[in-house]
Amino acid sequence: MAVINYEPLGARDRTTTTTSLYESIPLTGSIISGTYGGDAVTLGSEPNIKNYTHGQFQSVYDYPYLSSSANHIFDITMGYNASSPLSASAGGTPAQEAKKVNMYNQISQVLLGYTSSANTTRDFELDLTLDQTGSMKECFFLNLSRLIYKDQIKKGSFSITLGTASWDNTMLSTATLVDASASATEGTANTLGGDYGILYNNASGSDGNTAQGVVFYQAGIVALSTASFVGPNNTDFNSGSILSGSGATKLTIAQSFVSASISGNCNAARHRIKNISFNNTTEINSTIYFCRIPHNKYNYSANPTYLSSSQIVVKNIASDTPVSYITTIGLYSSNNELLATAKLSEPLRKDPNNEITLRVRLDY
Repeated sequence: MAVINYEPLGARDRTTTTTSLYESIPLTGSIISGTYGGDAVTLGSEPNIKNYTHGQFQSVYDYPYLSSSANHIFDITMGYNASSPLSASAGGTPAQEAKKVNMYNQISQVLLGYTSSANTTRDFELDLTLDQTGSMKECFFLNLSRLIYKDQIKKGSFSITLGTASWDNTMLSTATLVDASASATEGTANTLGGDYGILYNNASGSDGNTAQGVVFYQAGIVALSTASFVGPNNTDFNSGSILSGSGATKLTIAQSFVSASISGNCNAARHRIKNISFNNTTEINSTIYFCRIPHNKYNYSANPTYLSSSQIVVKNIASDTPVSYITTIGLYSSNNELLATAKLSEPLRKDPNNEITLRVRLDY
């Protein structure tokens, strides 16, 4: 029986690396609010939109959600801070008040954590400082499916185009929000929910370079300010009409946030999403082992057919240099248990006159 020799692998014989793979993801408005209906009459009843009895968010699919081929794209919801002028504390009587406030607080707790006071949630802000200035107290939230954004959204690749005109013709004017200032090394900040970047309106004029939302890259969540849904050069969310009410009544964003349900506001936001695009990221973690084969080892094969009548088959005379061919690398545990094997694309000749280093990569 052939004798098996093991070559120990030390710390200097292995290293780790991470490789990022990117894929472009376009989500068109036709999928979100047009393919299966989506006019002012059928919004909210499309077969690819799933509503729930709790009424706290909607789920959007690329096919009717009862189909086995349907893929979940994202969830959409809205909410506002208890200190918002739209809350009941300002004297109003908003519909689903508790749910709207709780939704804002829940997402804030998960992504931003608490302020120095353990009972106070942070506001979403239009900057990278989390200094409680430039707050977005009223927001729409898009929670992208993990199937779509994979491990994270690539920094600097996110774009969303929104219709900003009146309800009857929402796409008459549009605004495109991008995280153009974000990159792998700058333009982002880190919070409890991971890295986030600012979404700027890239329009020319007074609306240009205006911060109107934030994107959380690892969490795959986008928070949009209500200002992103109003018309050009207008950042007052009490202007414009976002949702059609009864009859010919049109609701401003402020009125919609107060009097309409969460589902109704989600319908209004979907009605205005023209395009969403970004690059997702798949991270491949690897351990690389450098299997070093010195000149004085592994010159004899462990294959029984290497010998015939106690003679080395590949040698013509006893003084010839021994020759073997390497075809497989085996990685063993400290107890000499085989854990993994790697096959070479072709046999490598090995004799006492050469040394070989084979690079074995394990991806996970």
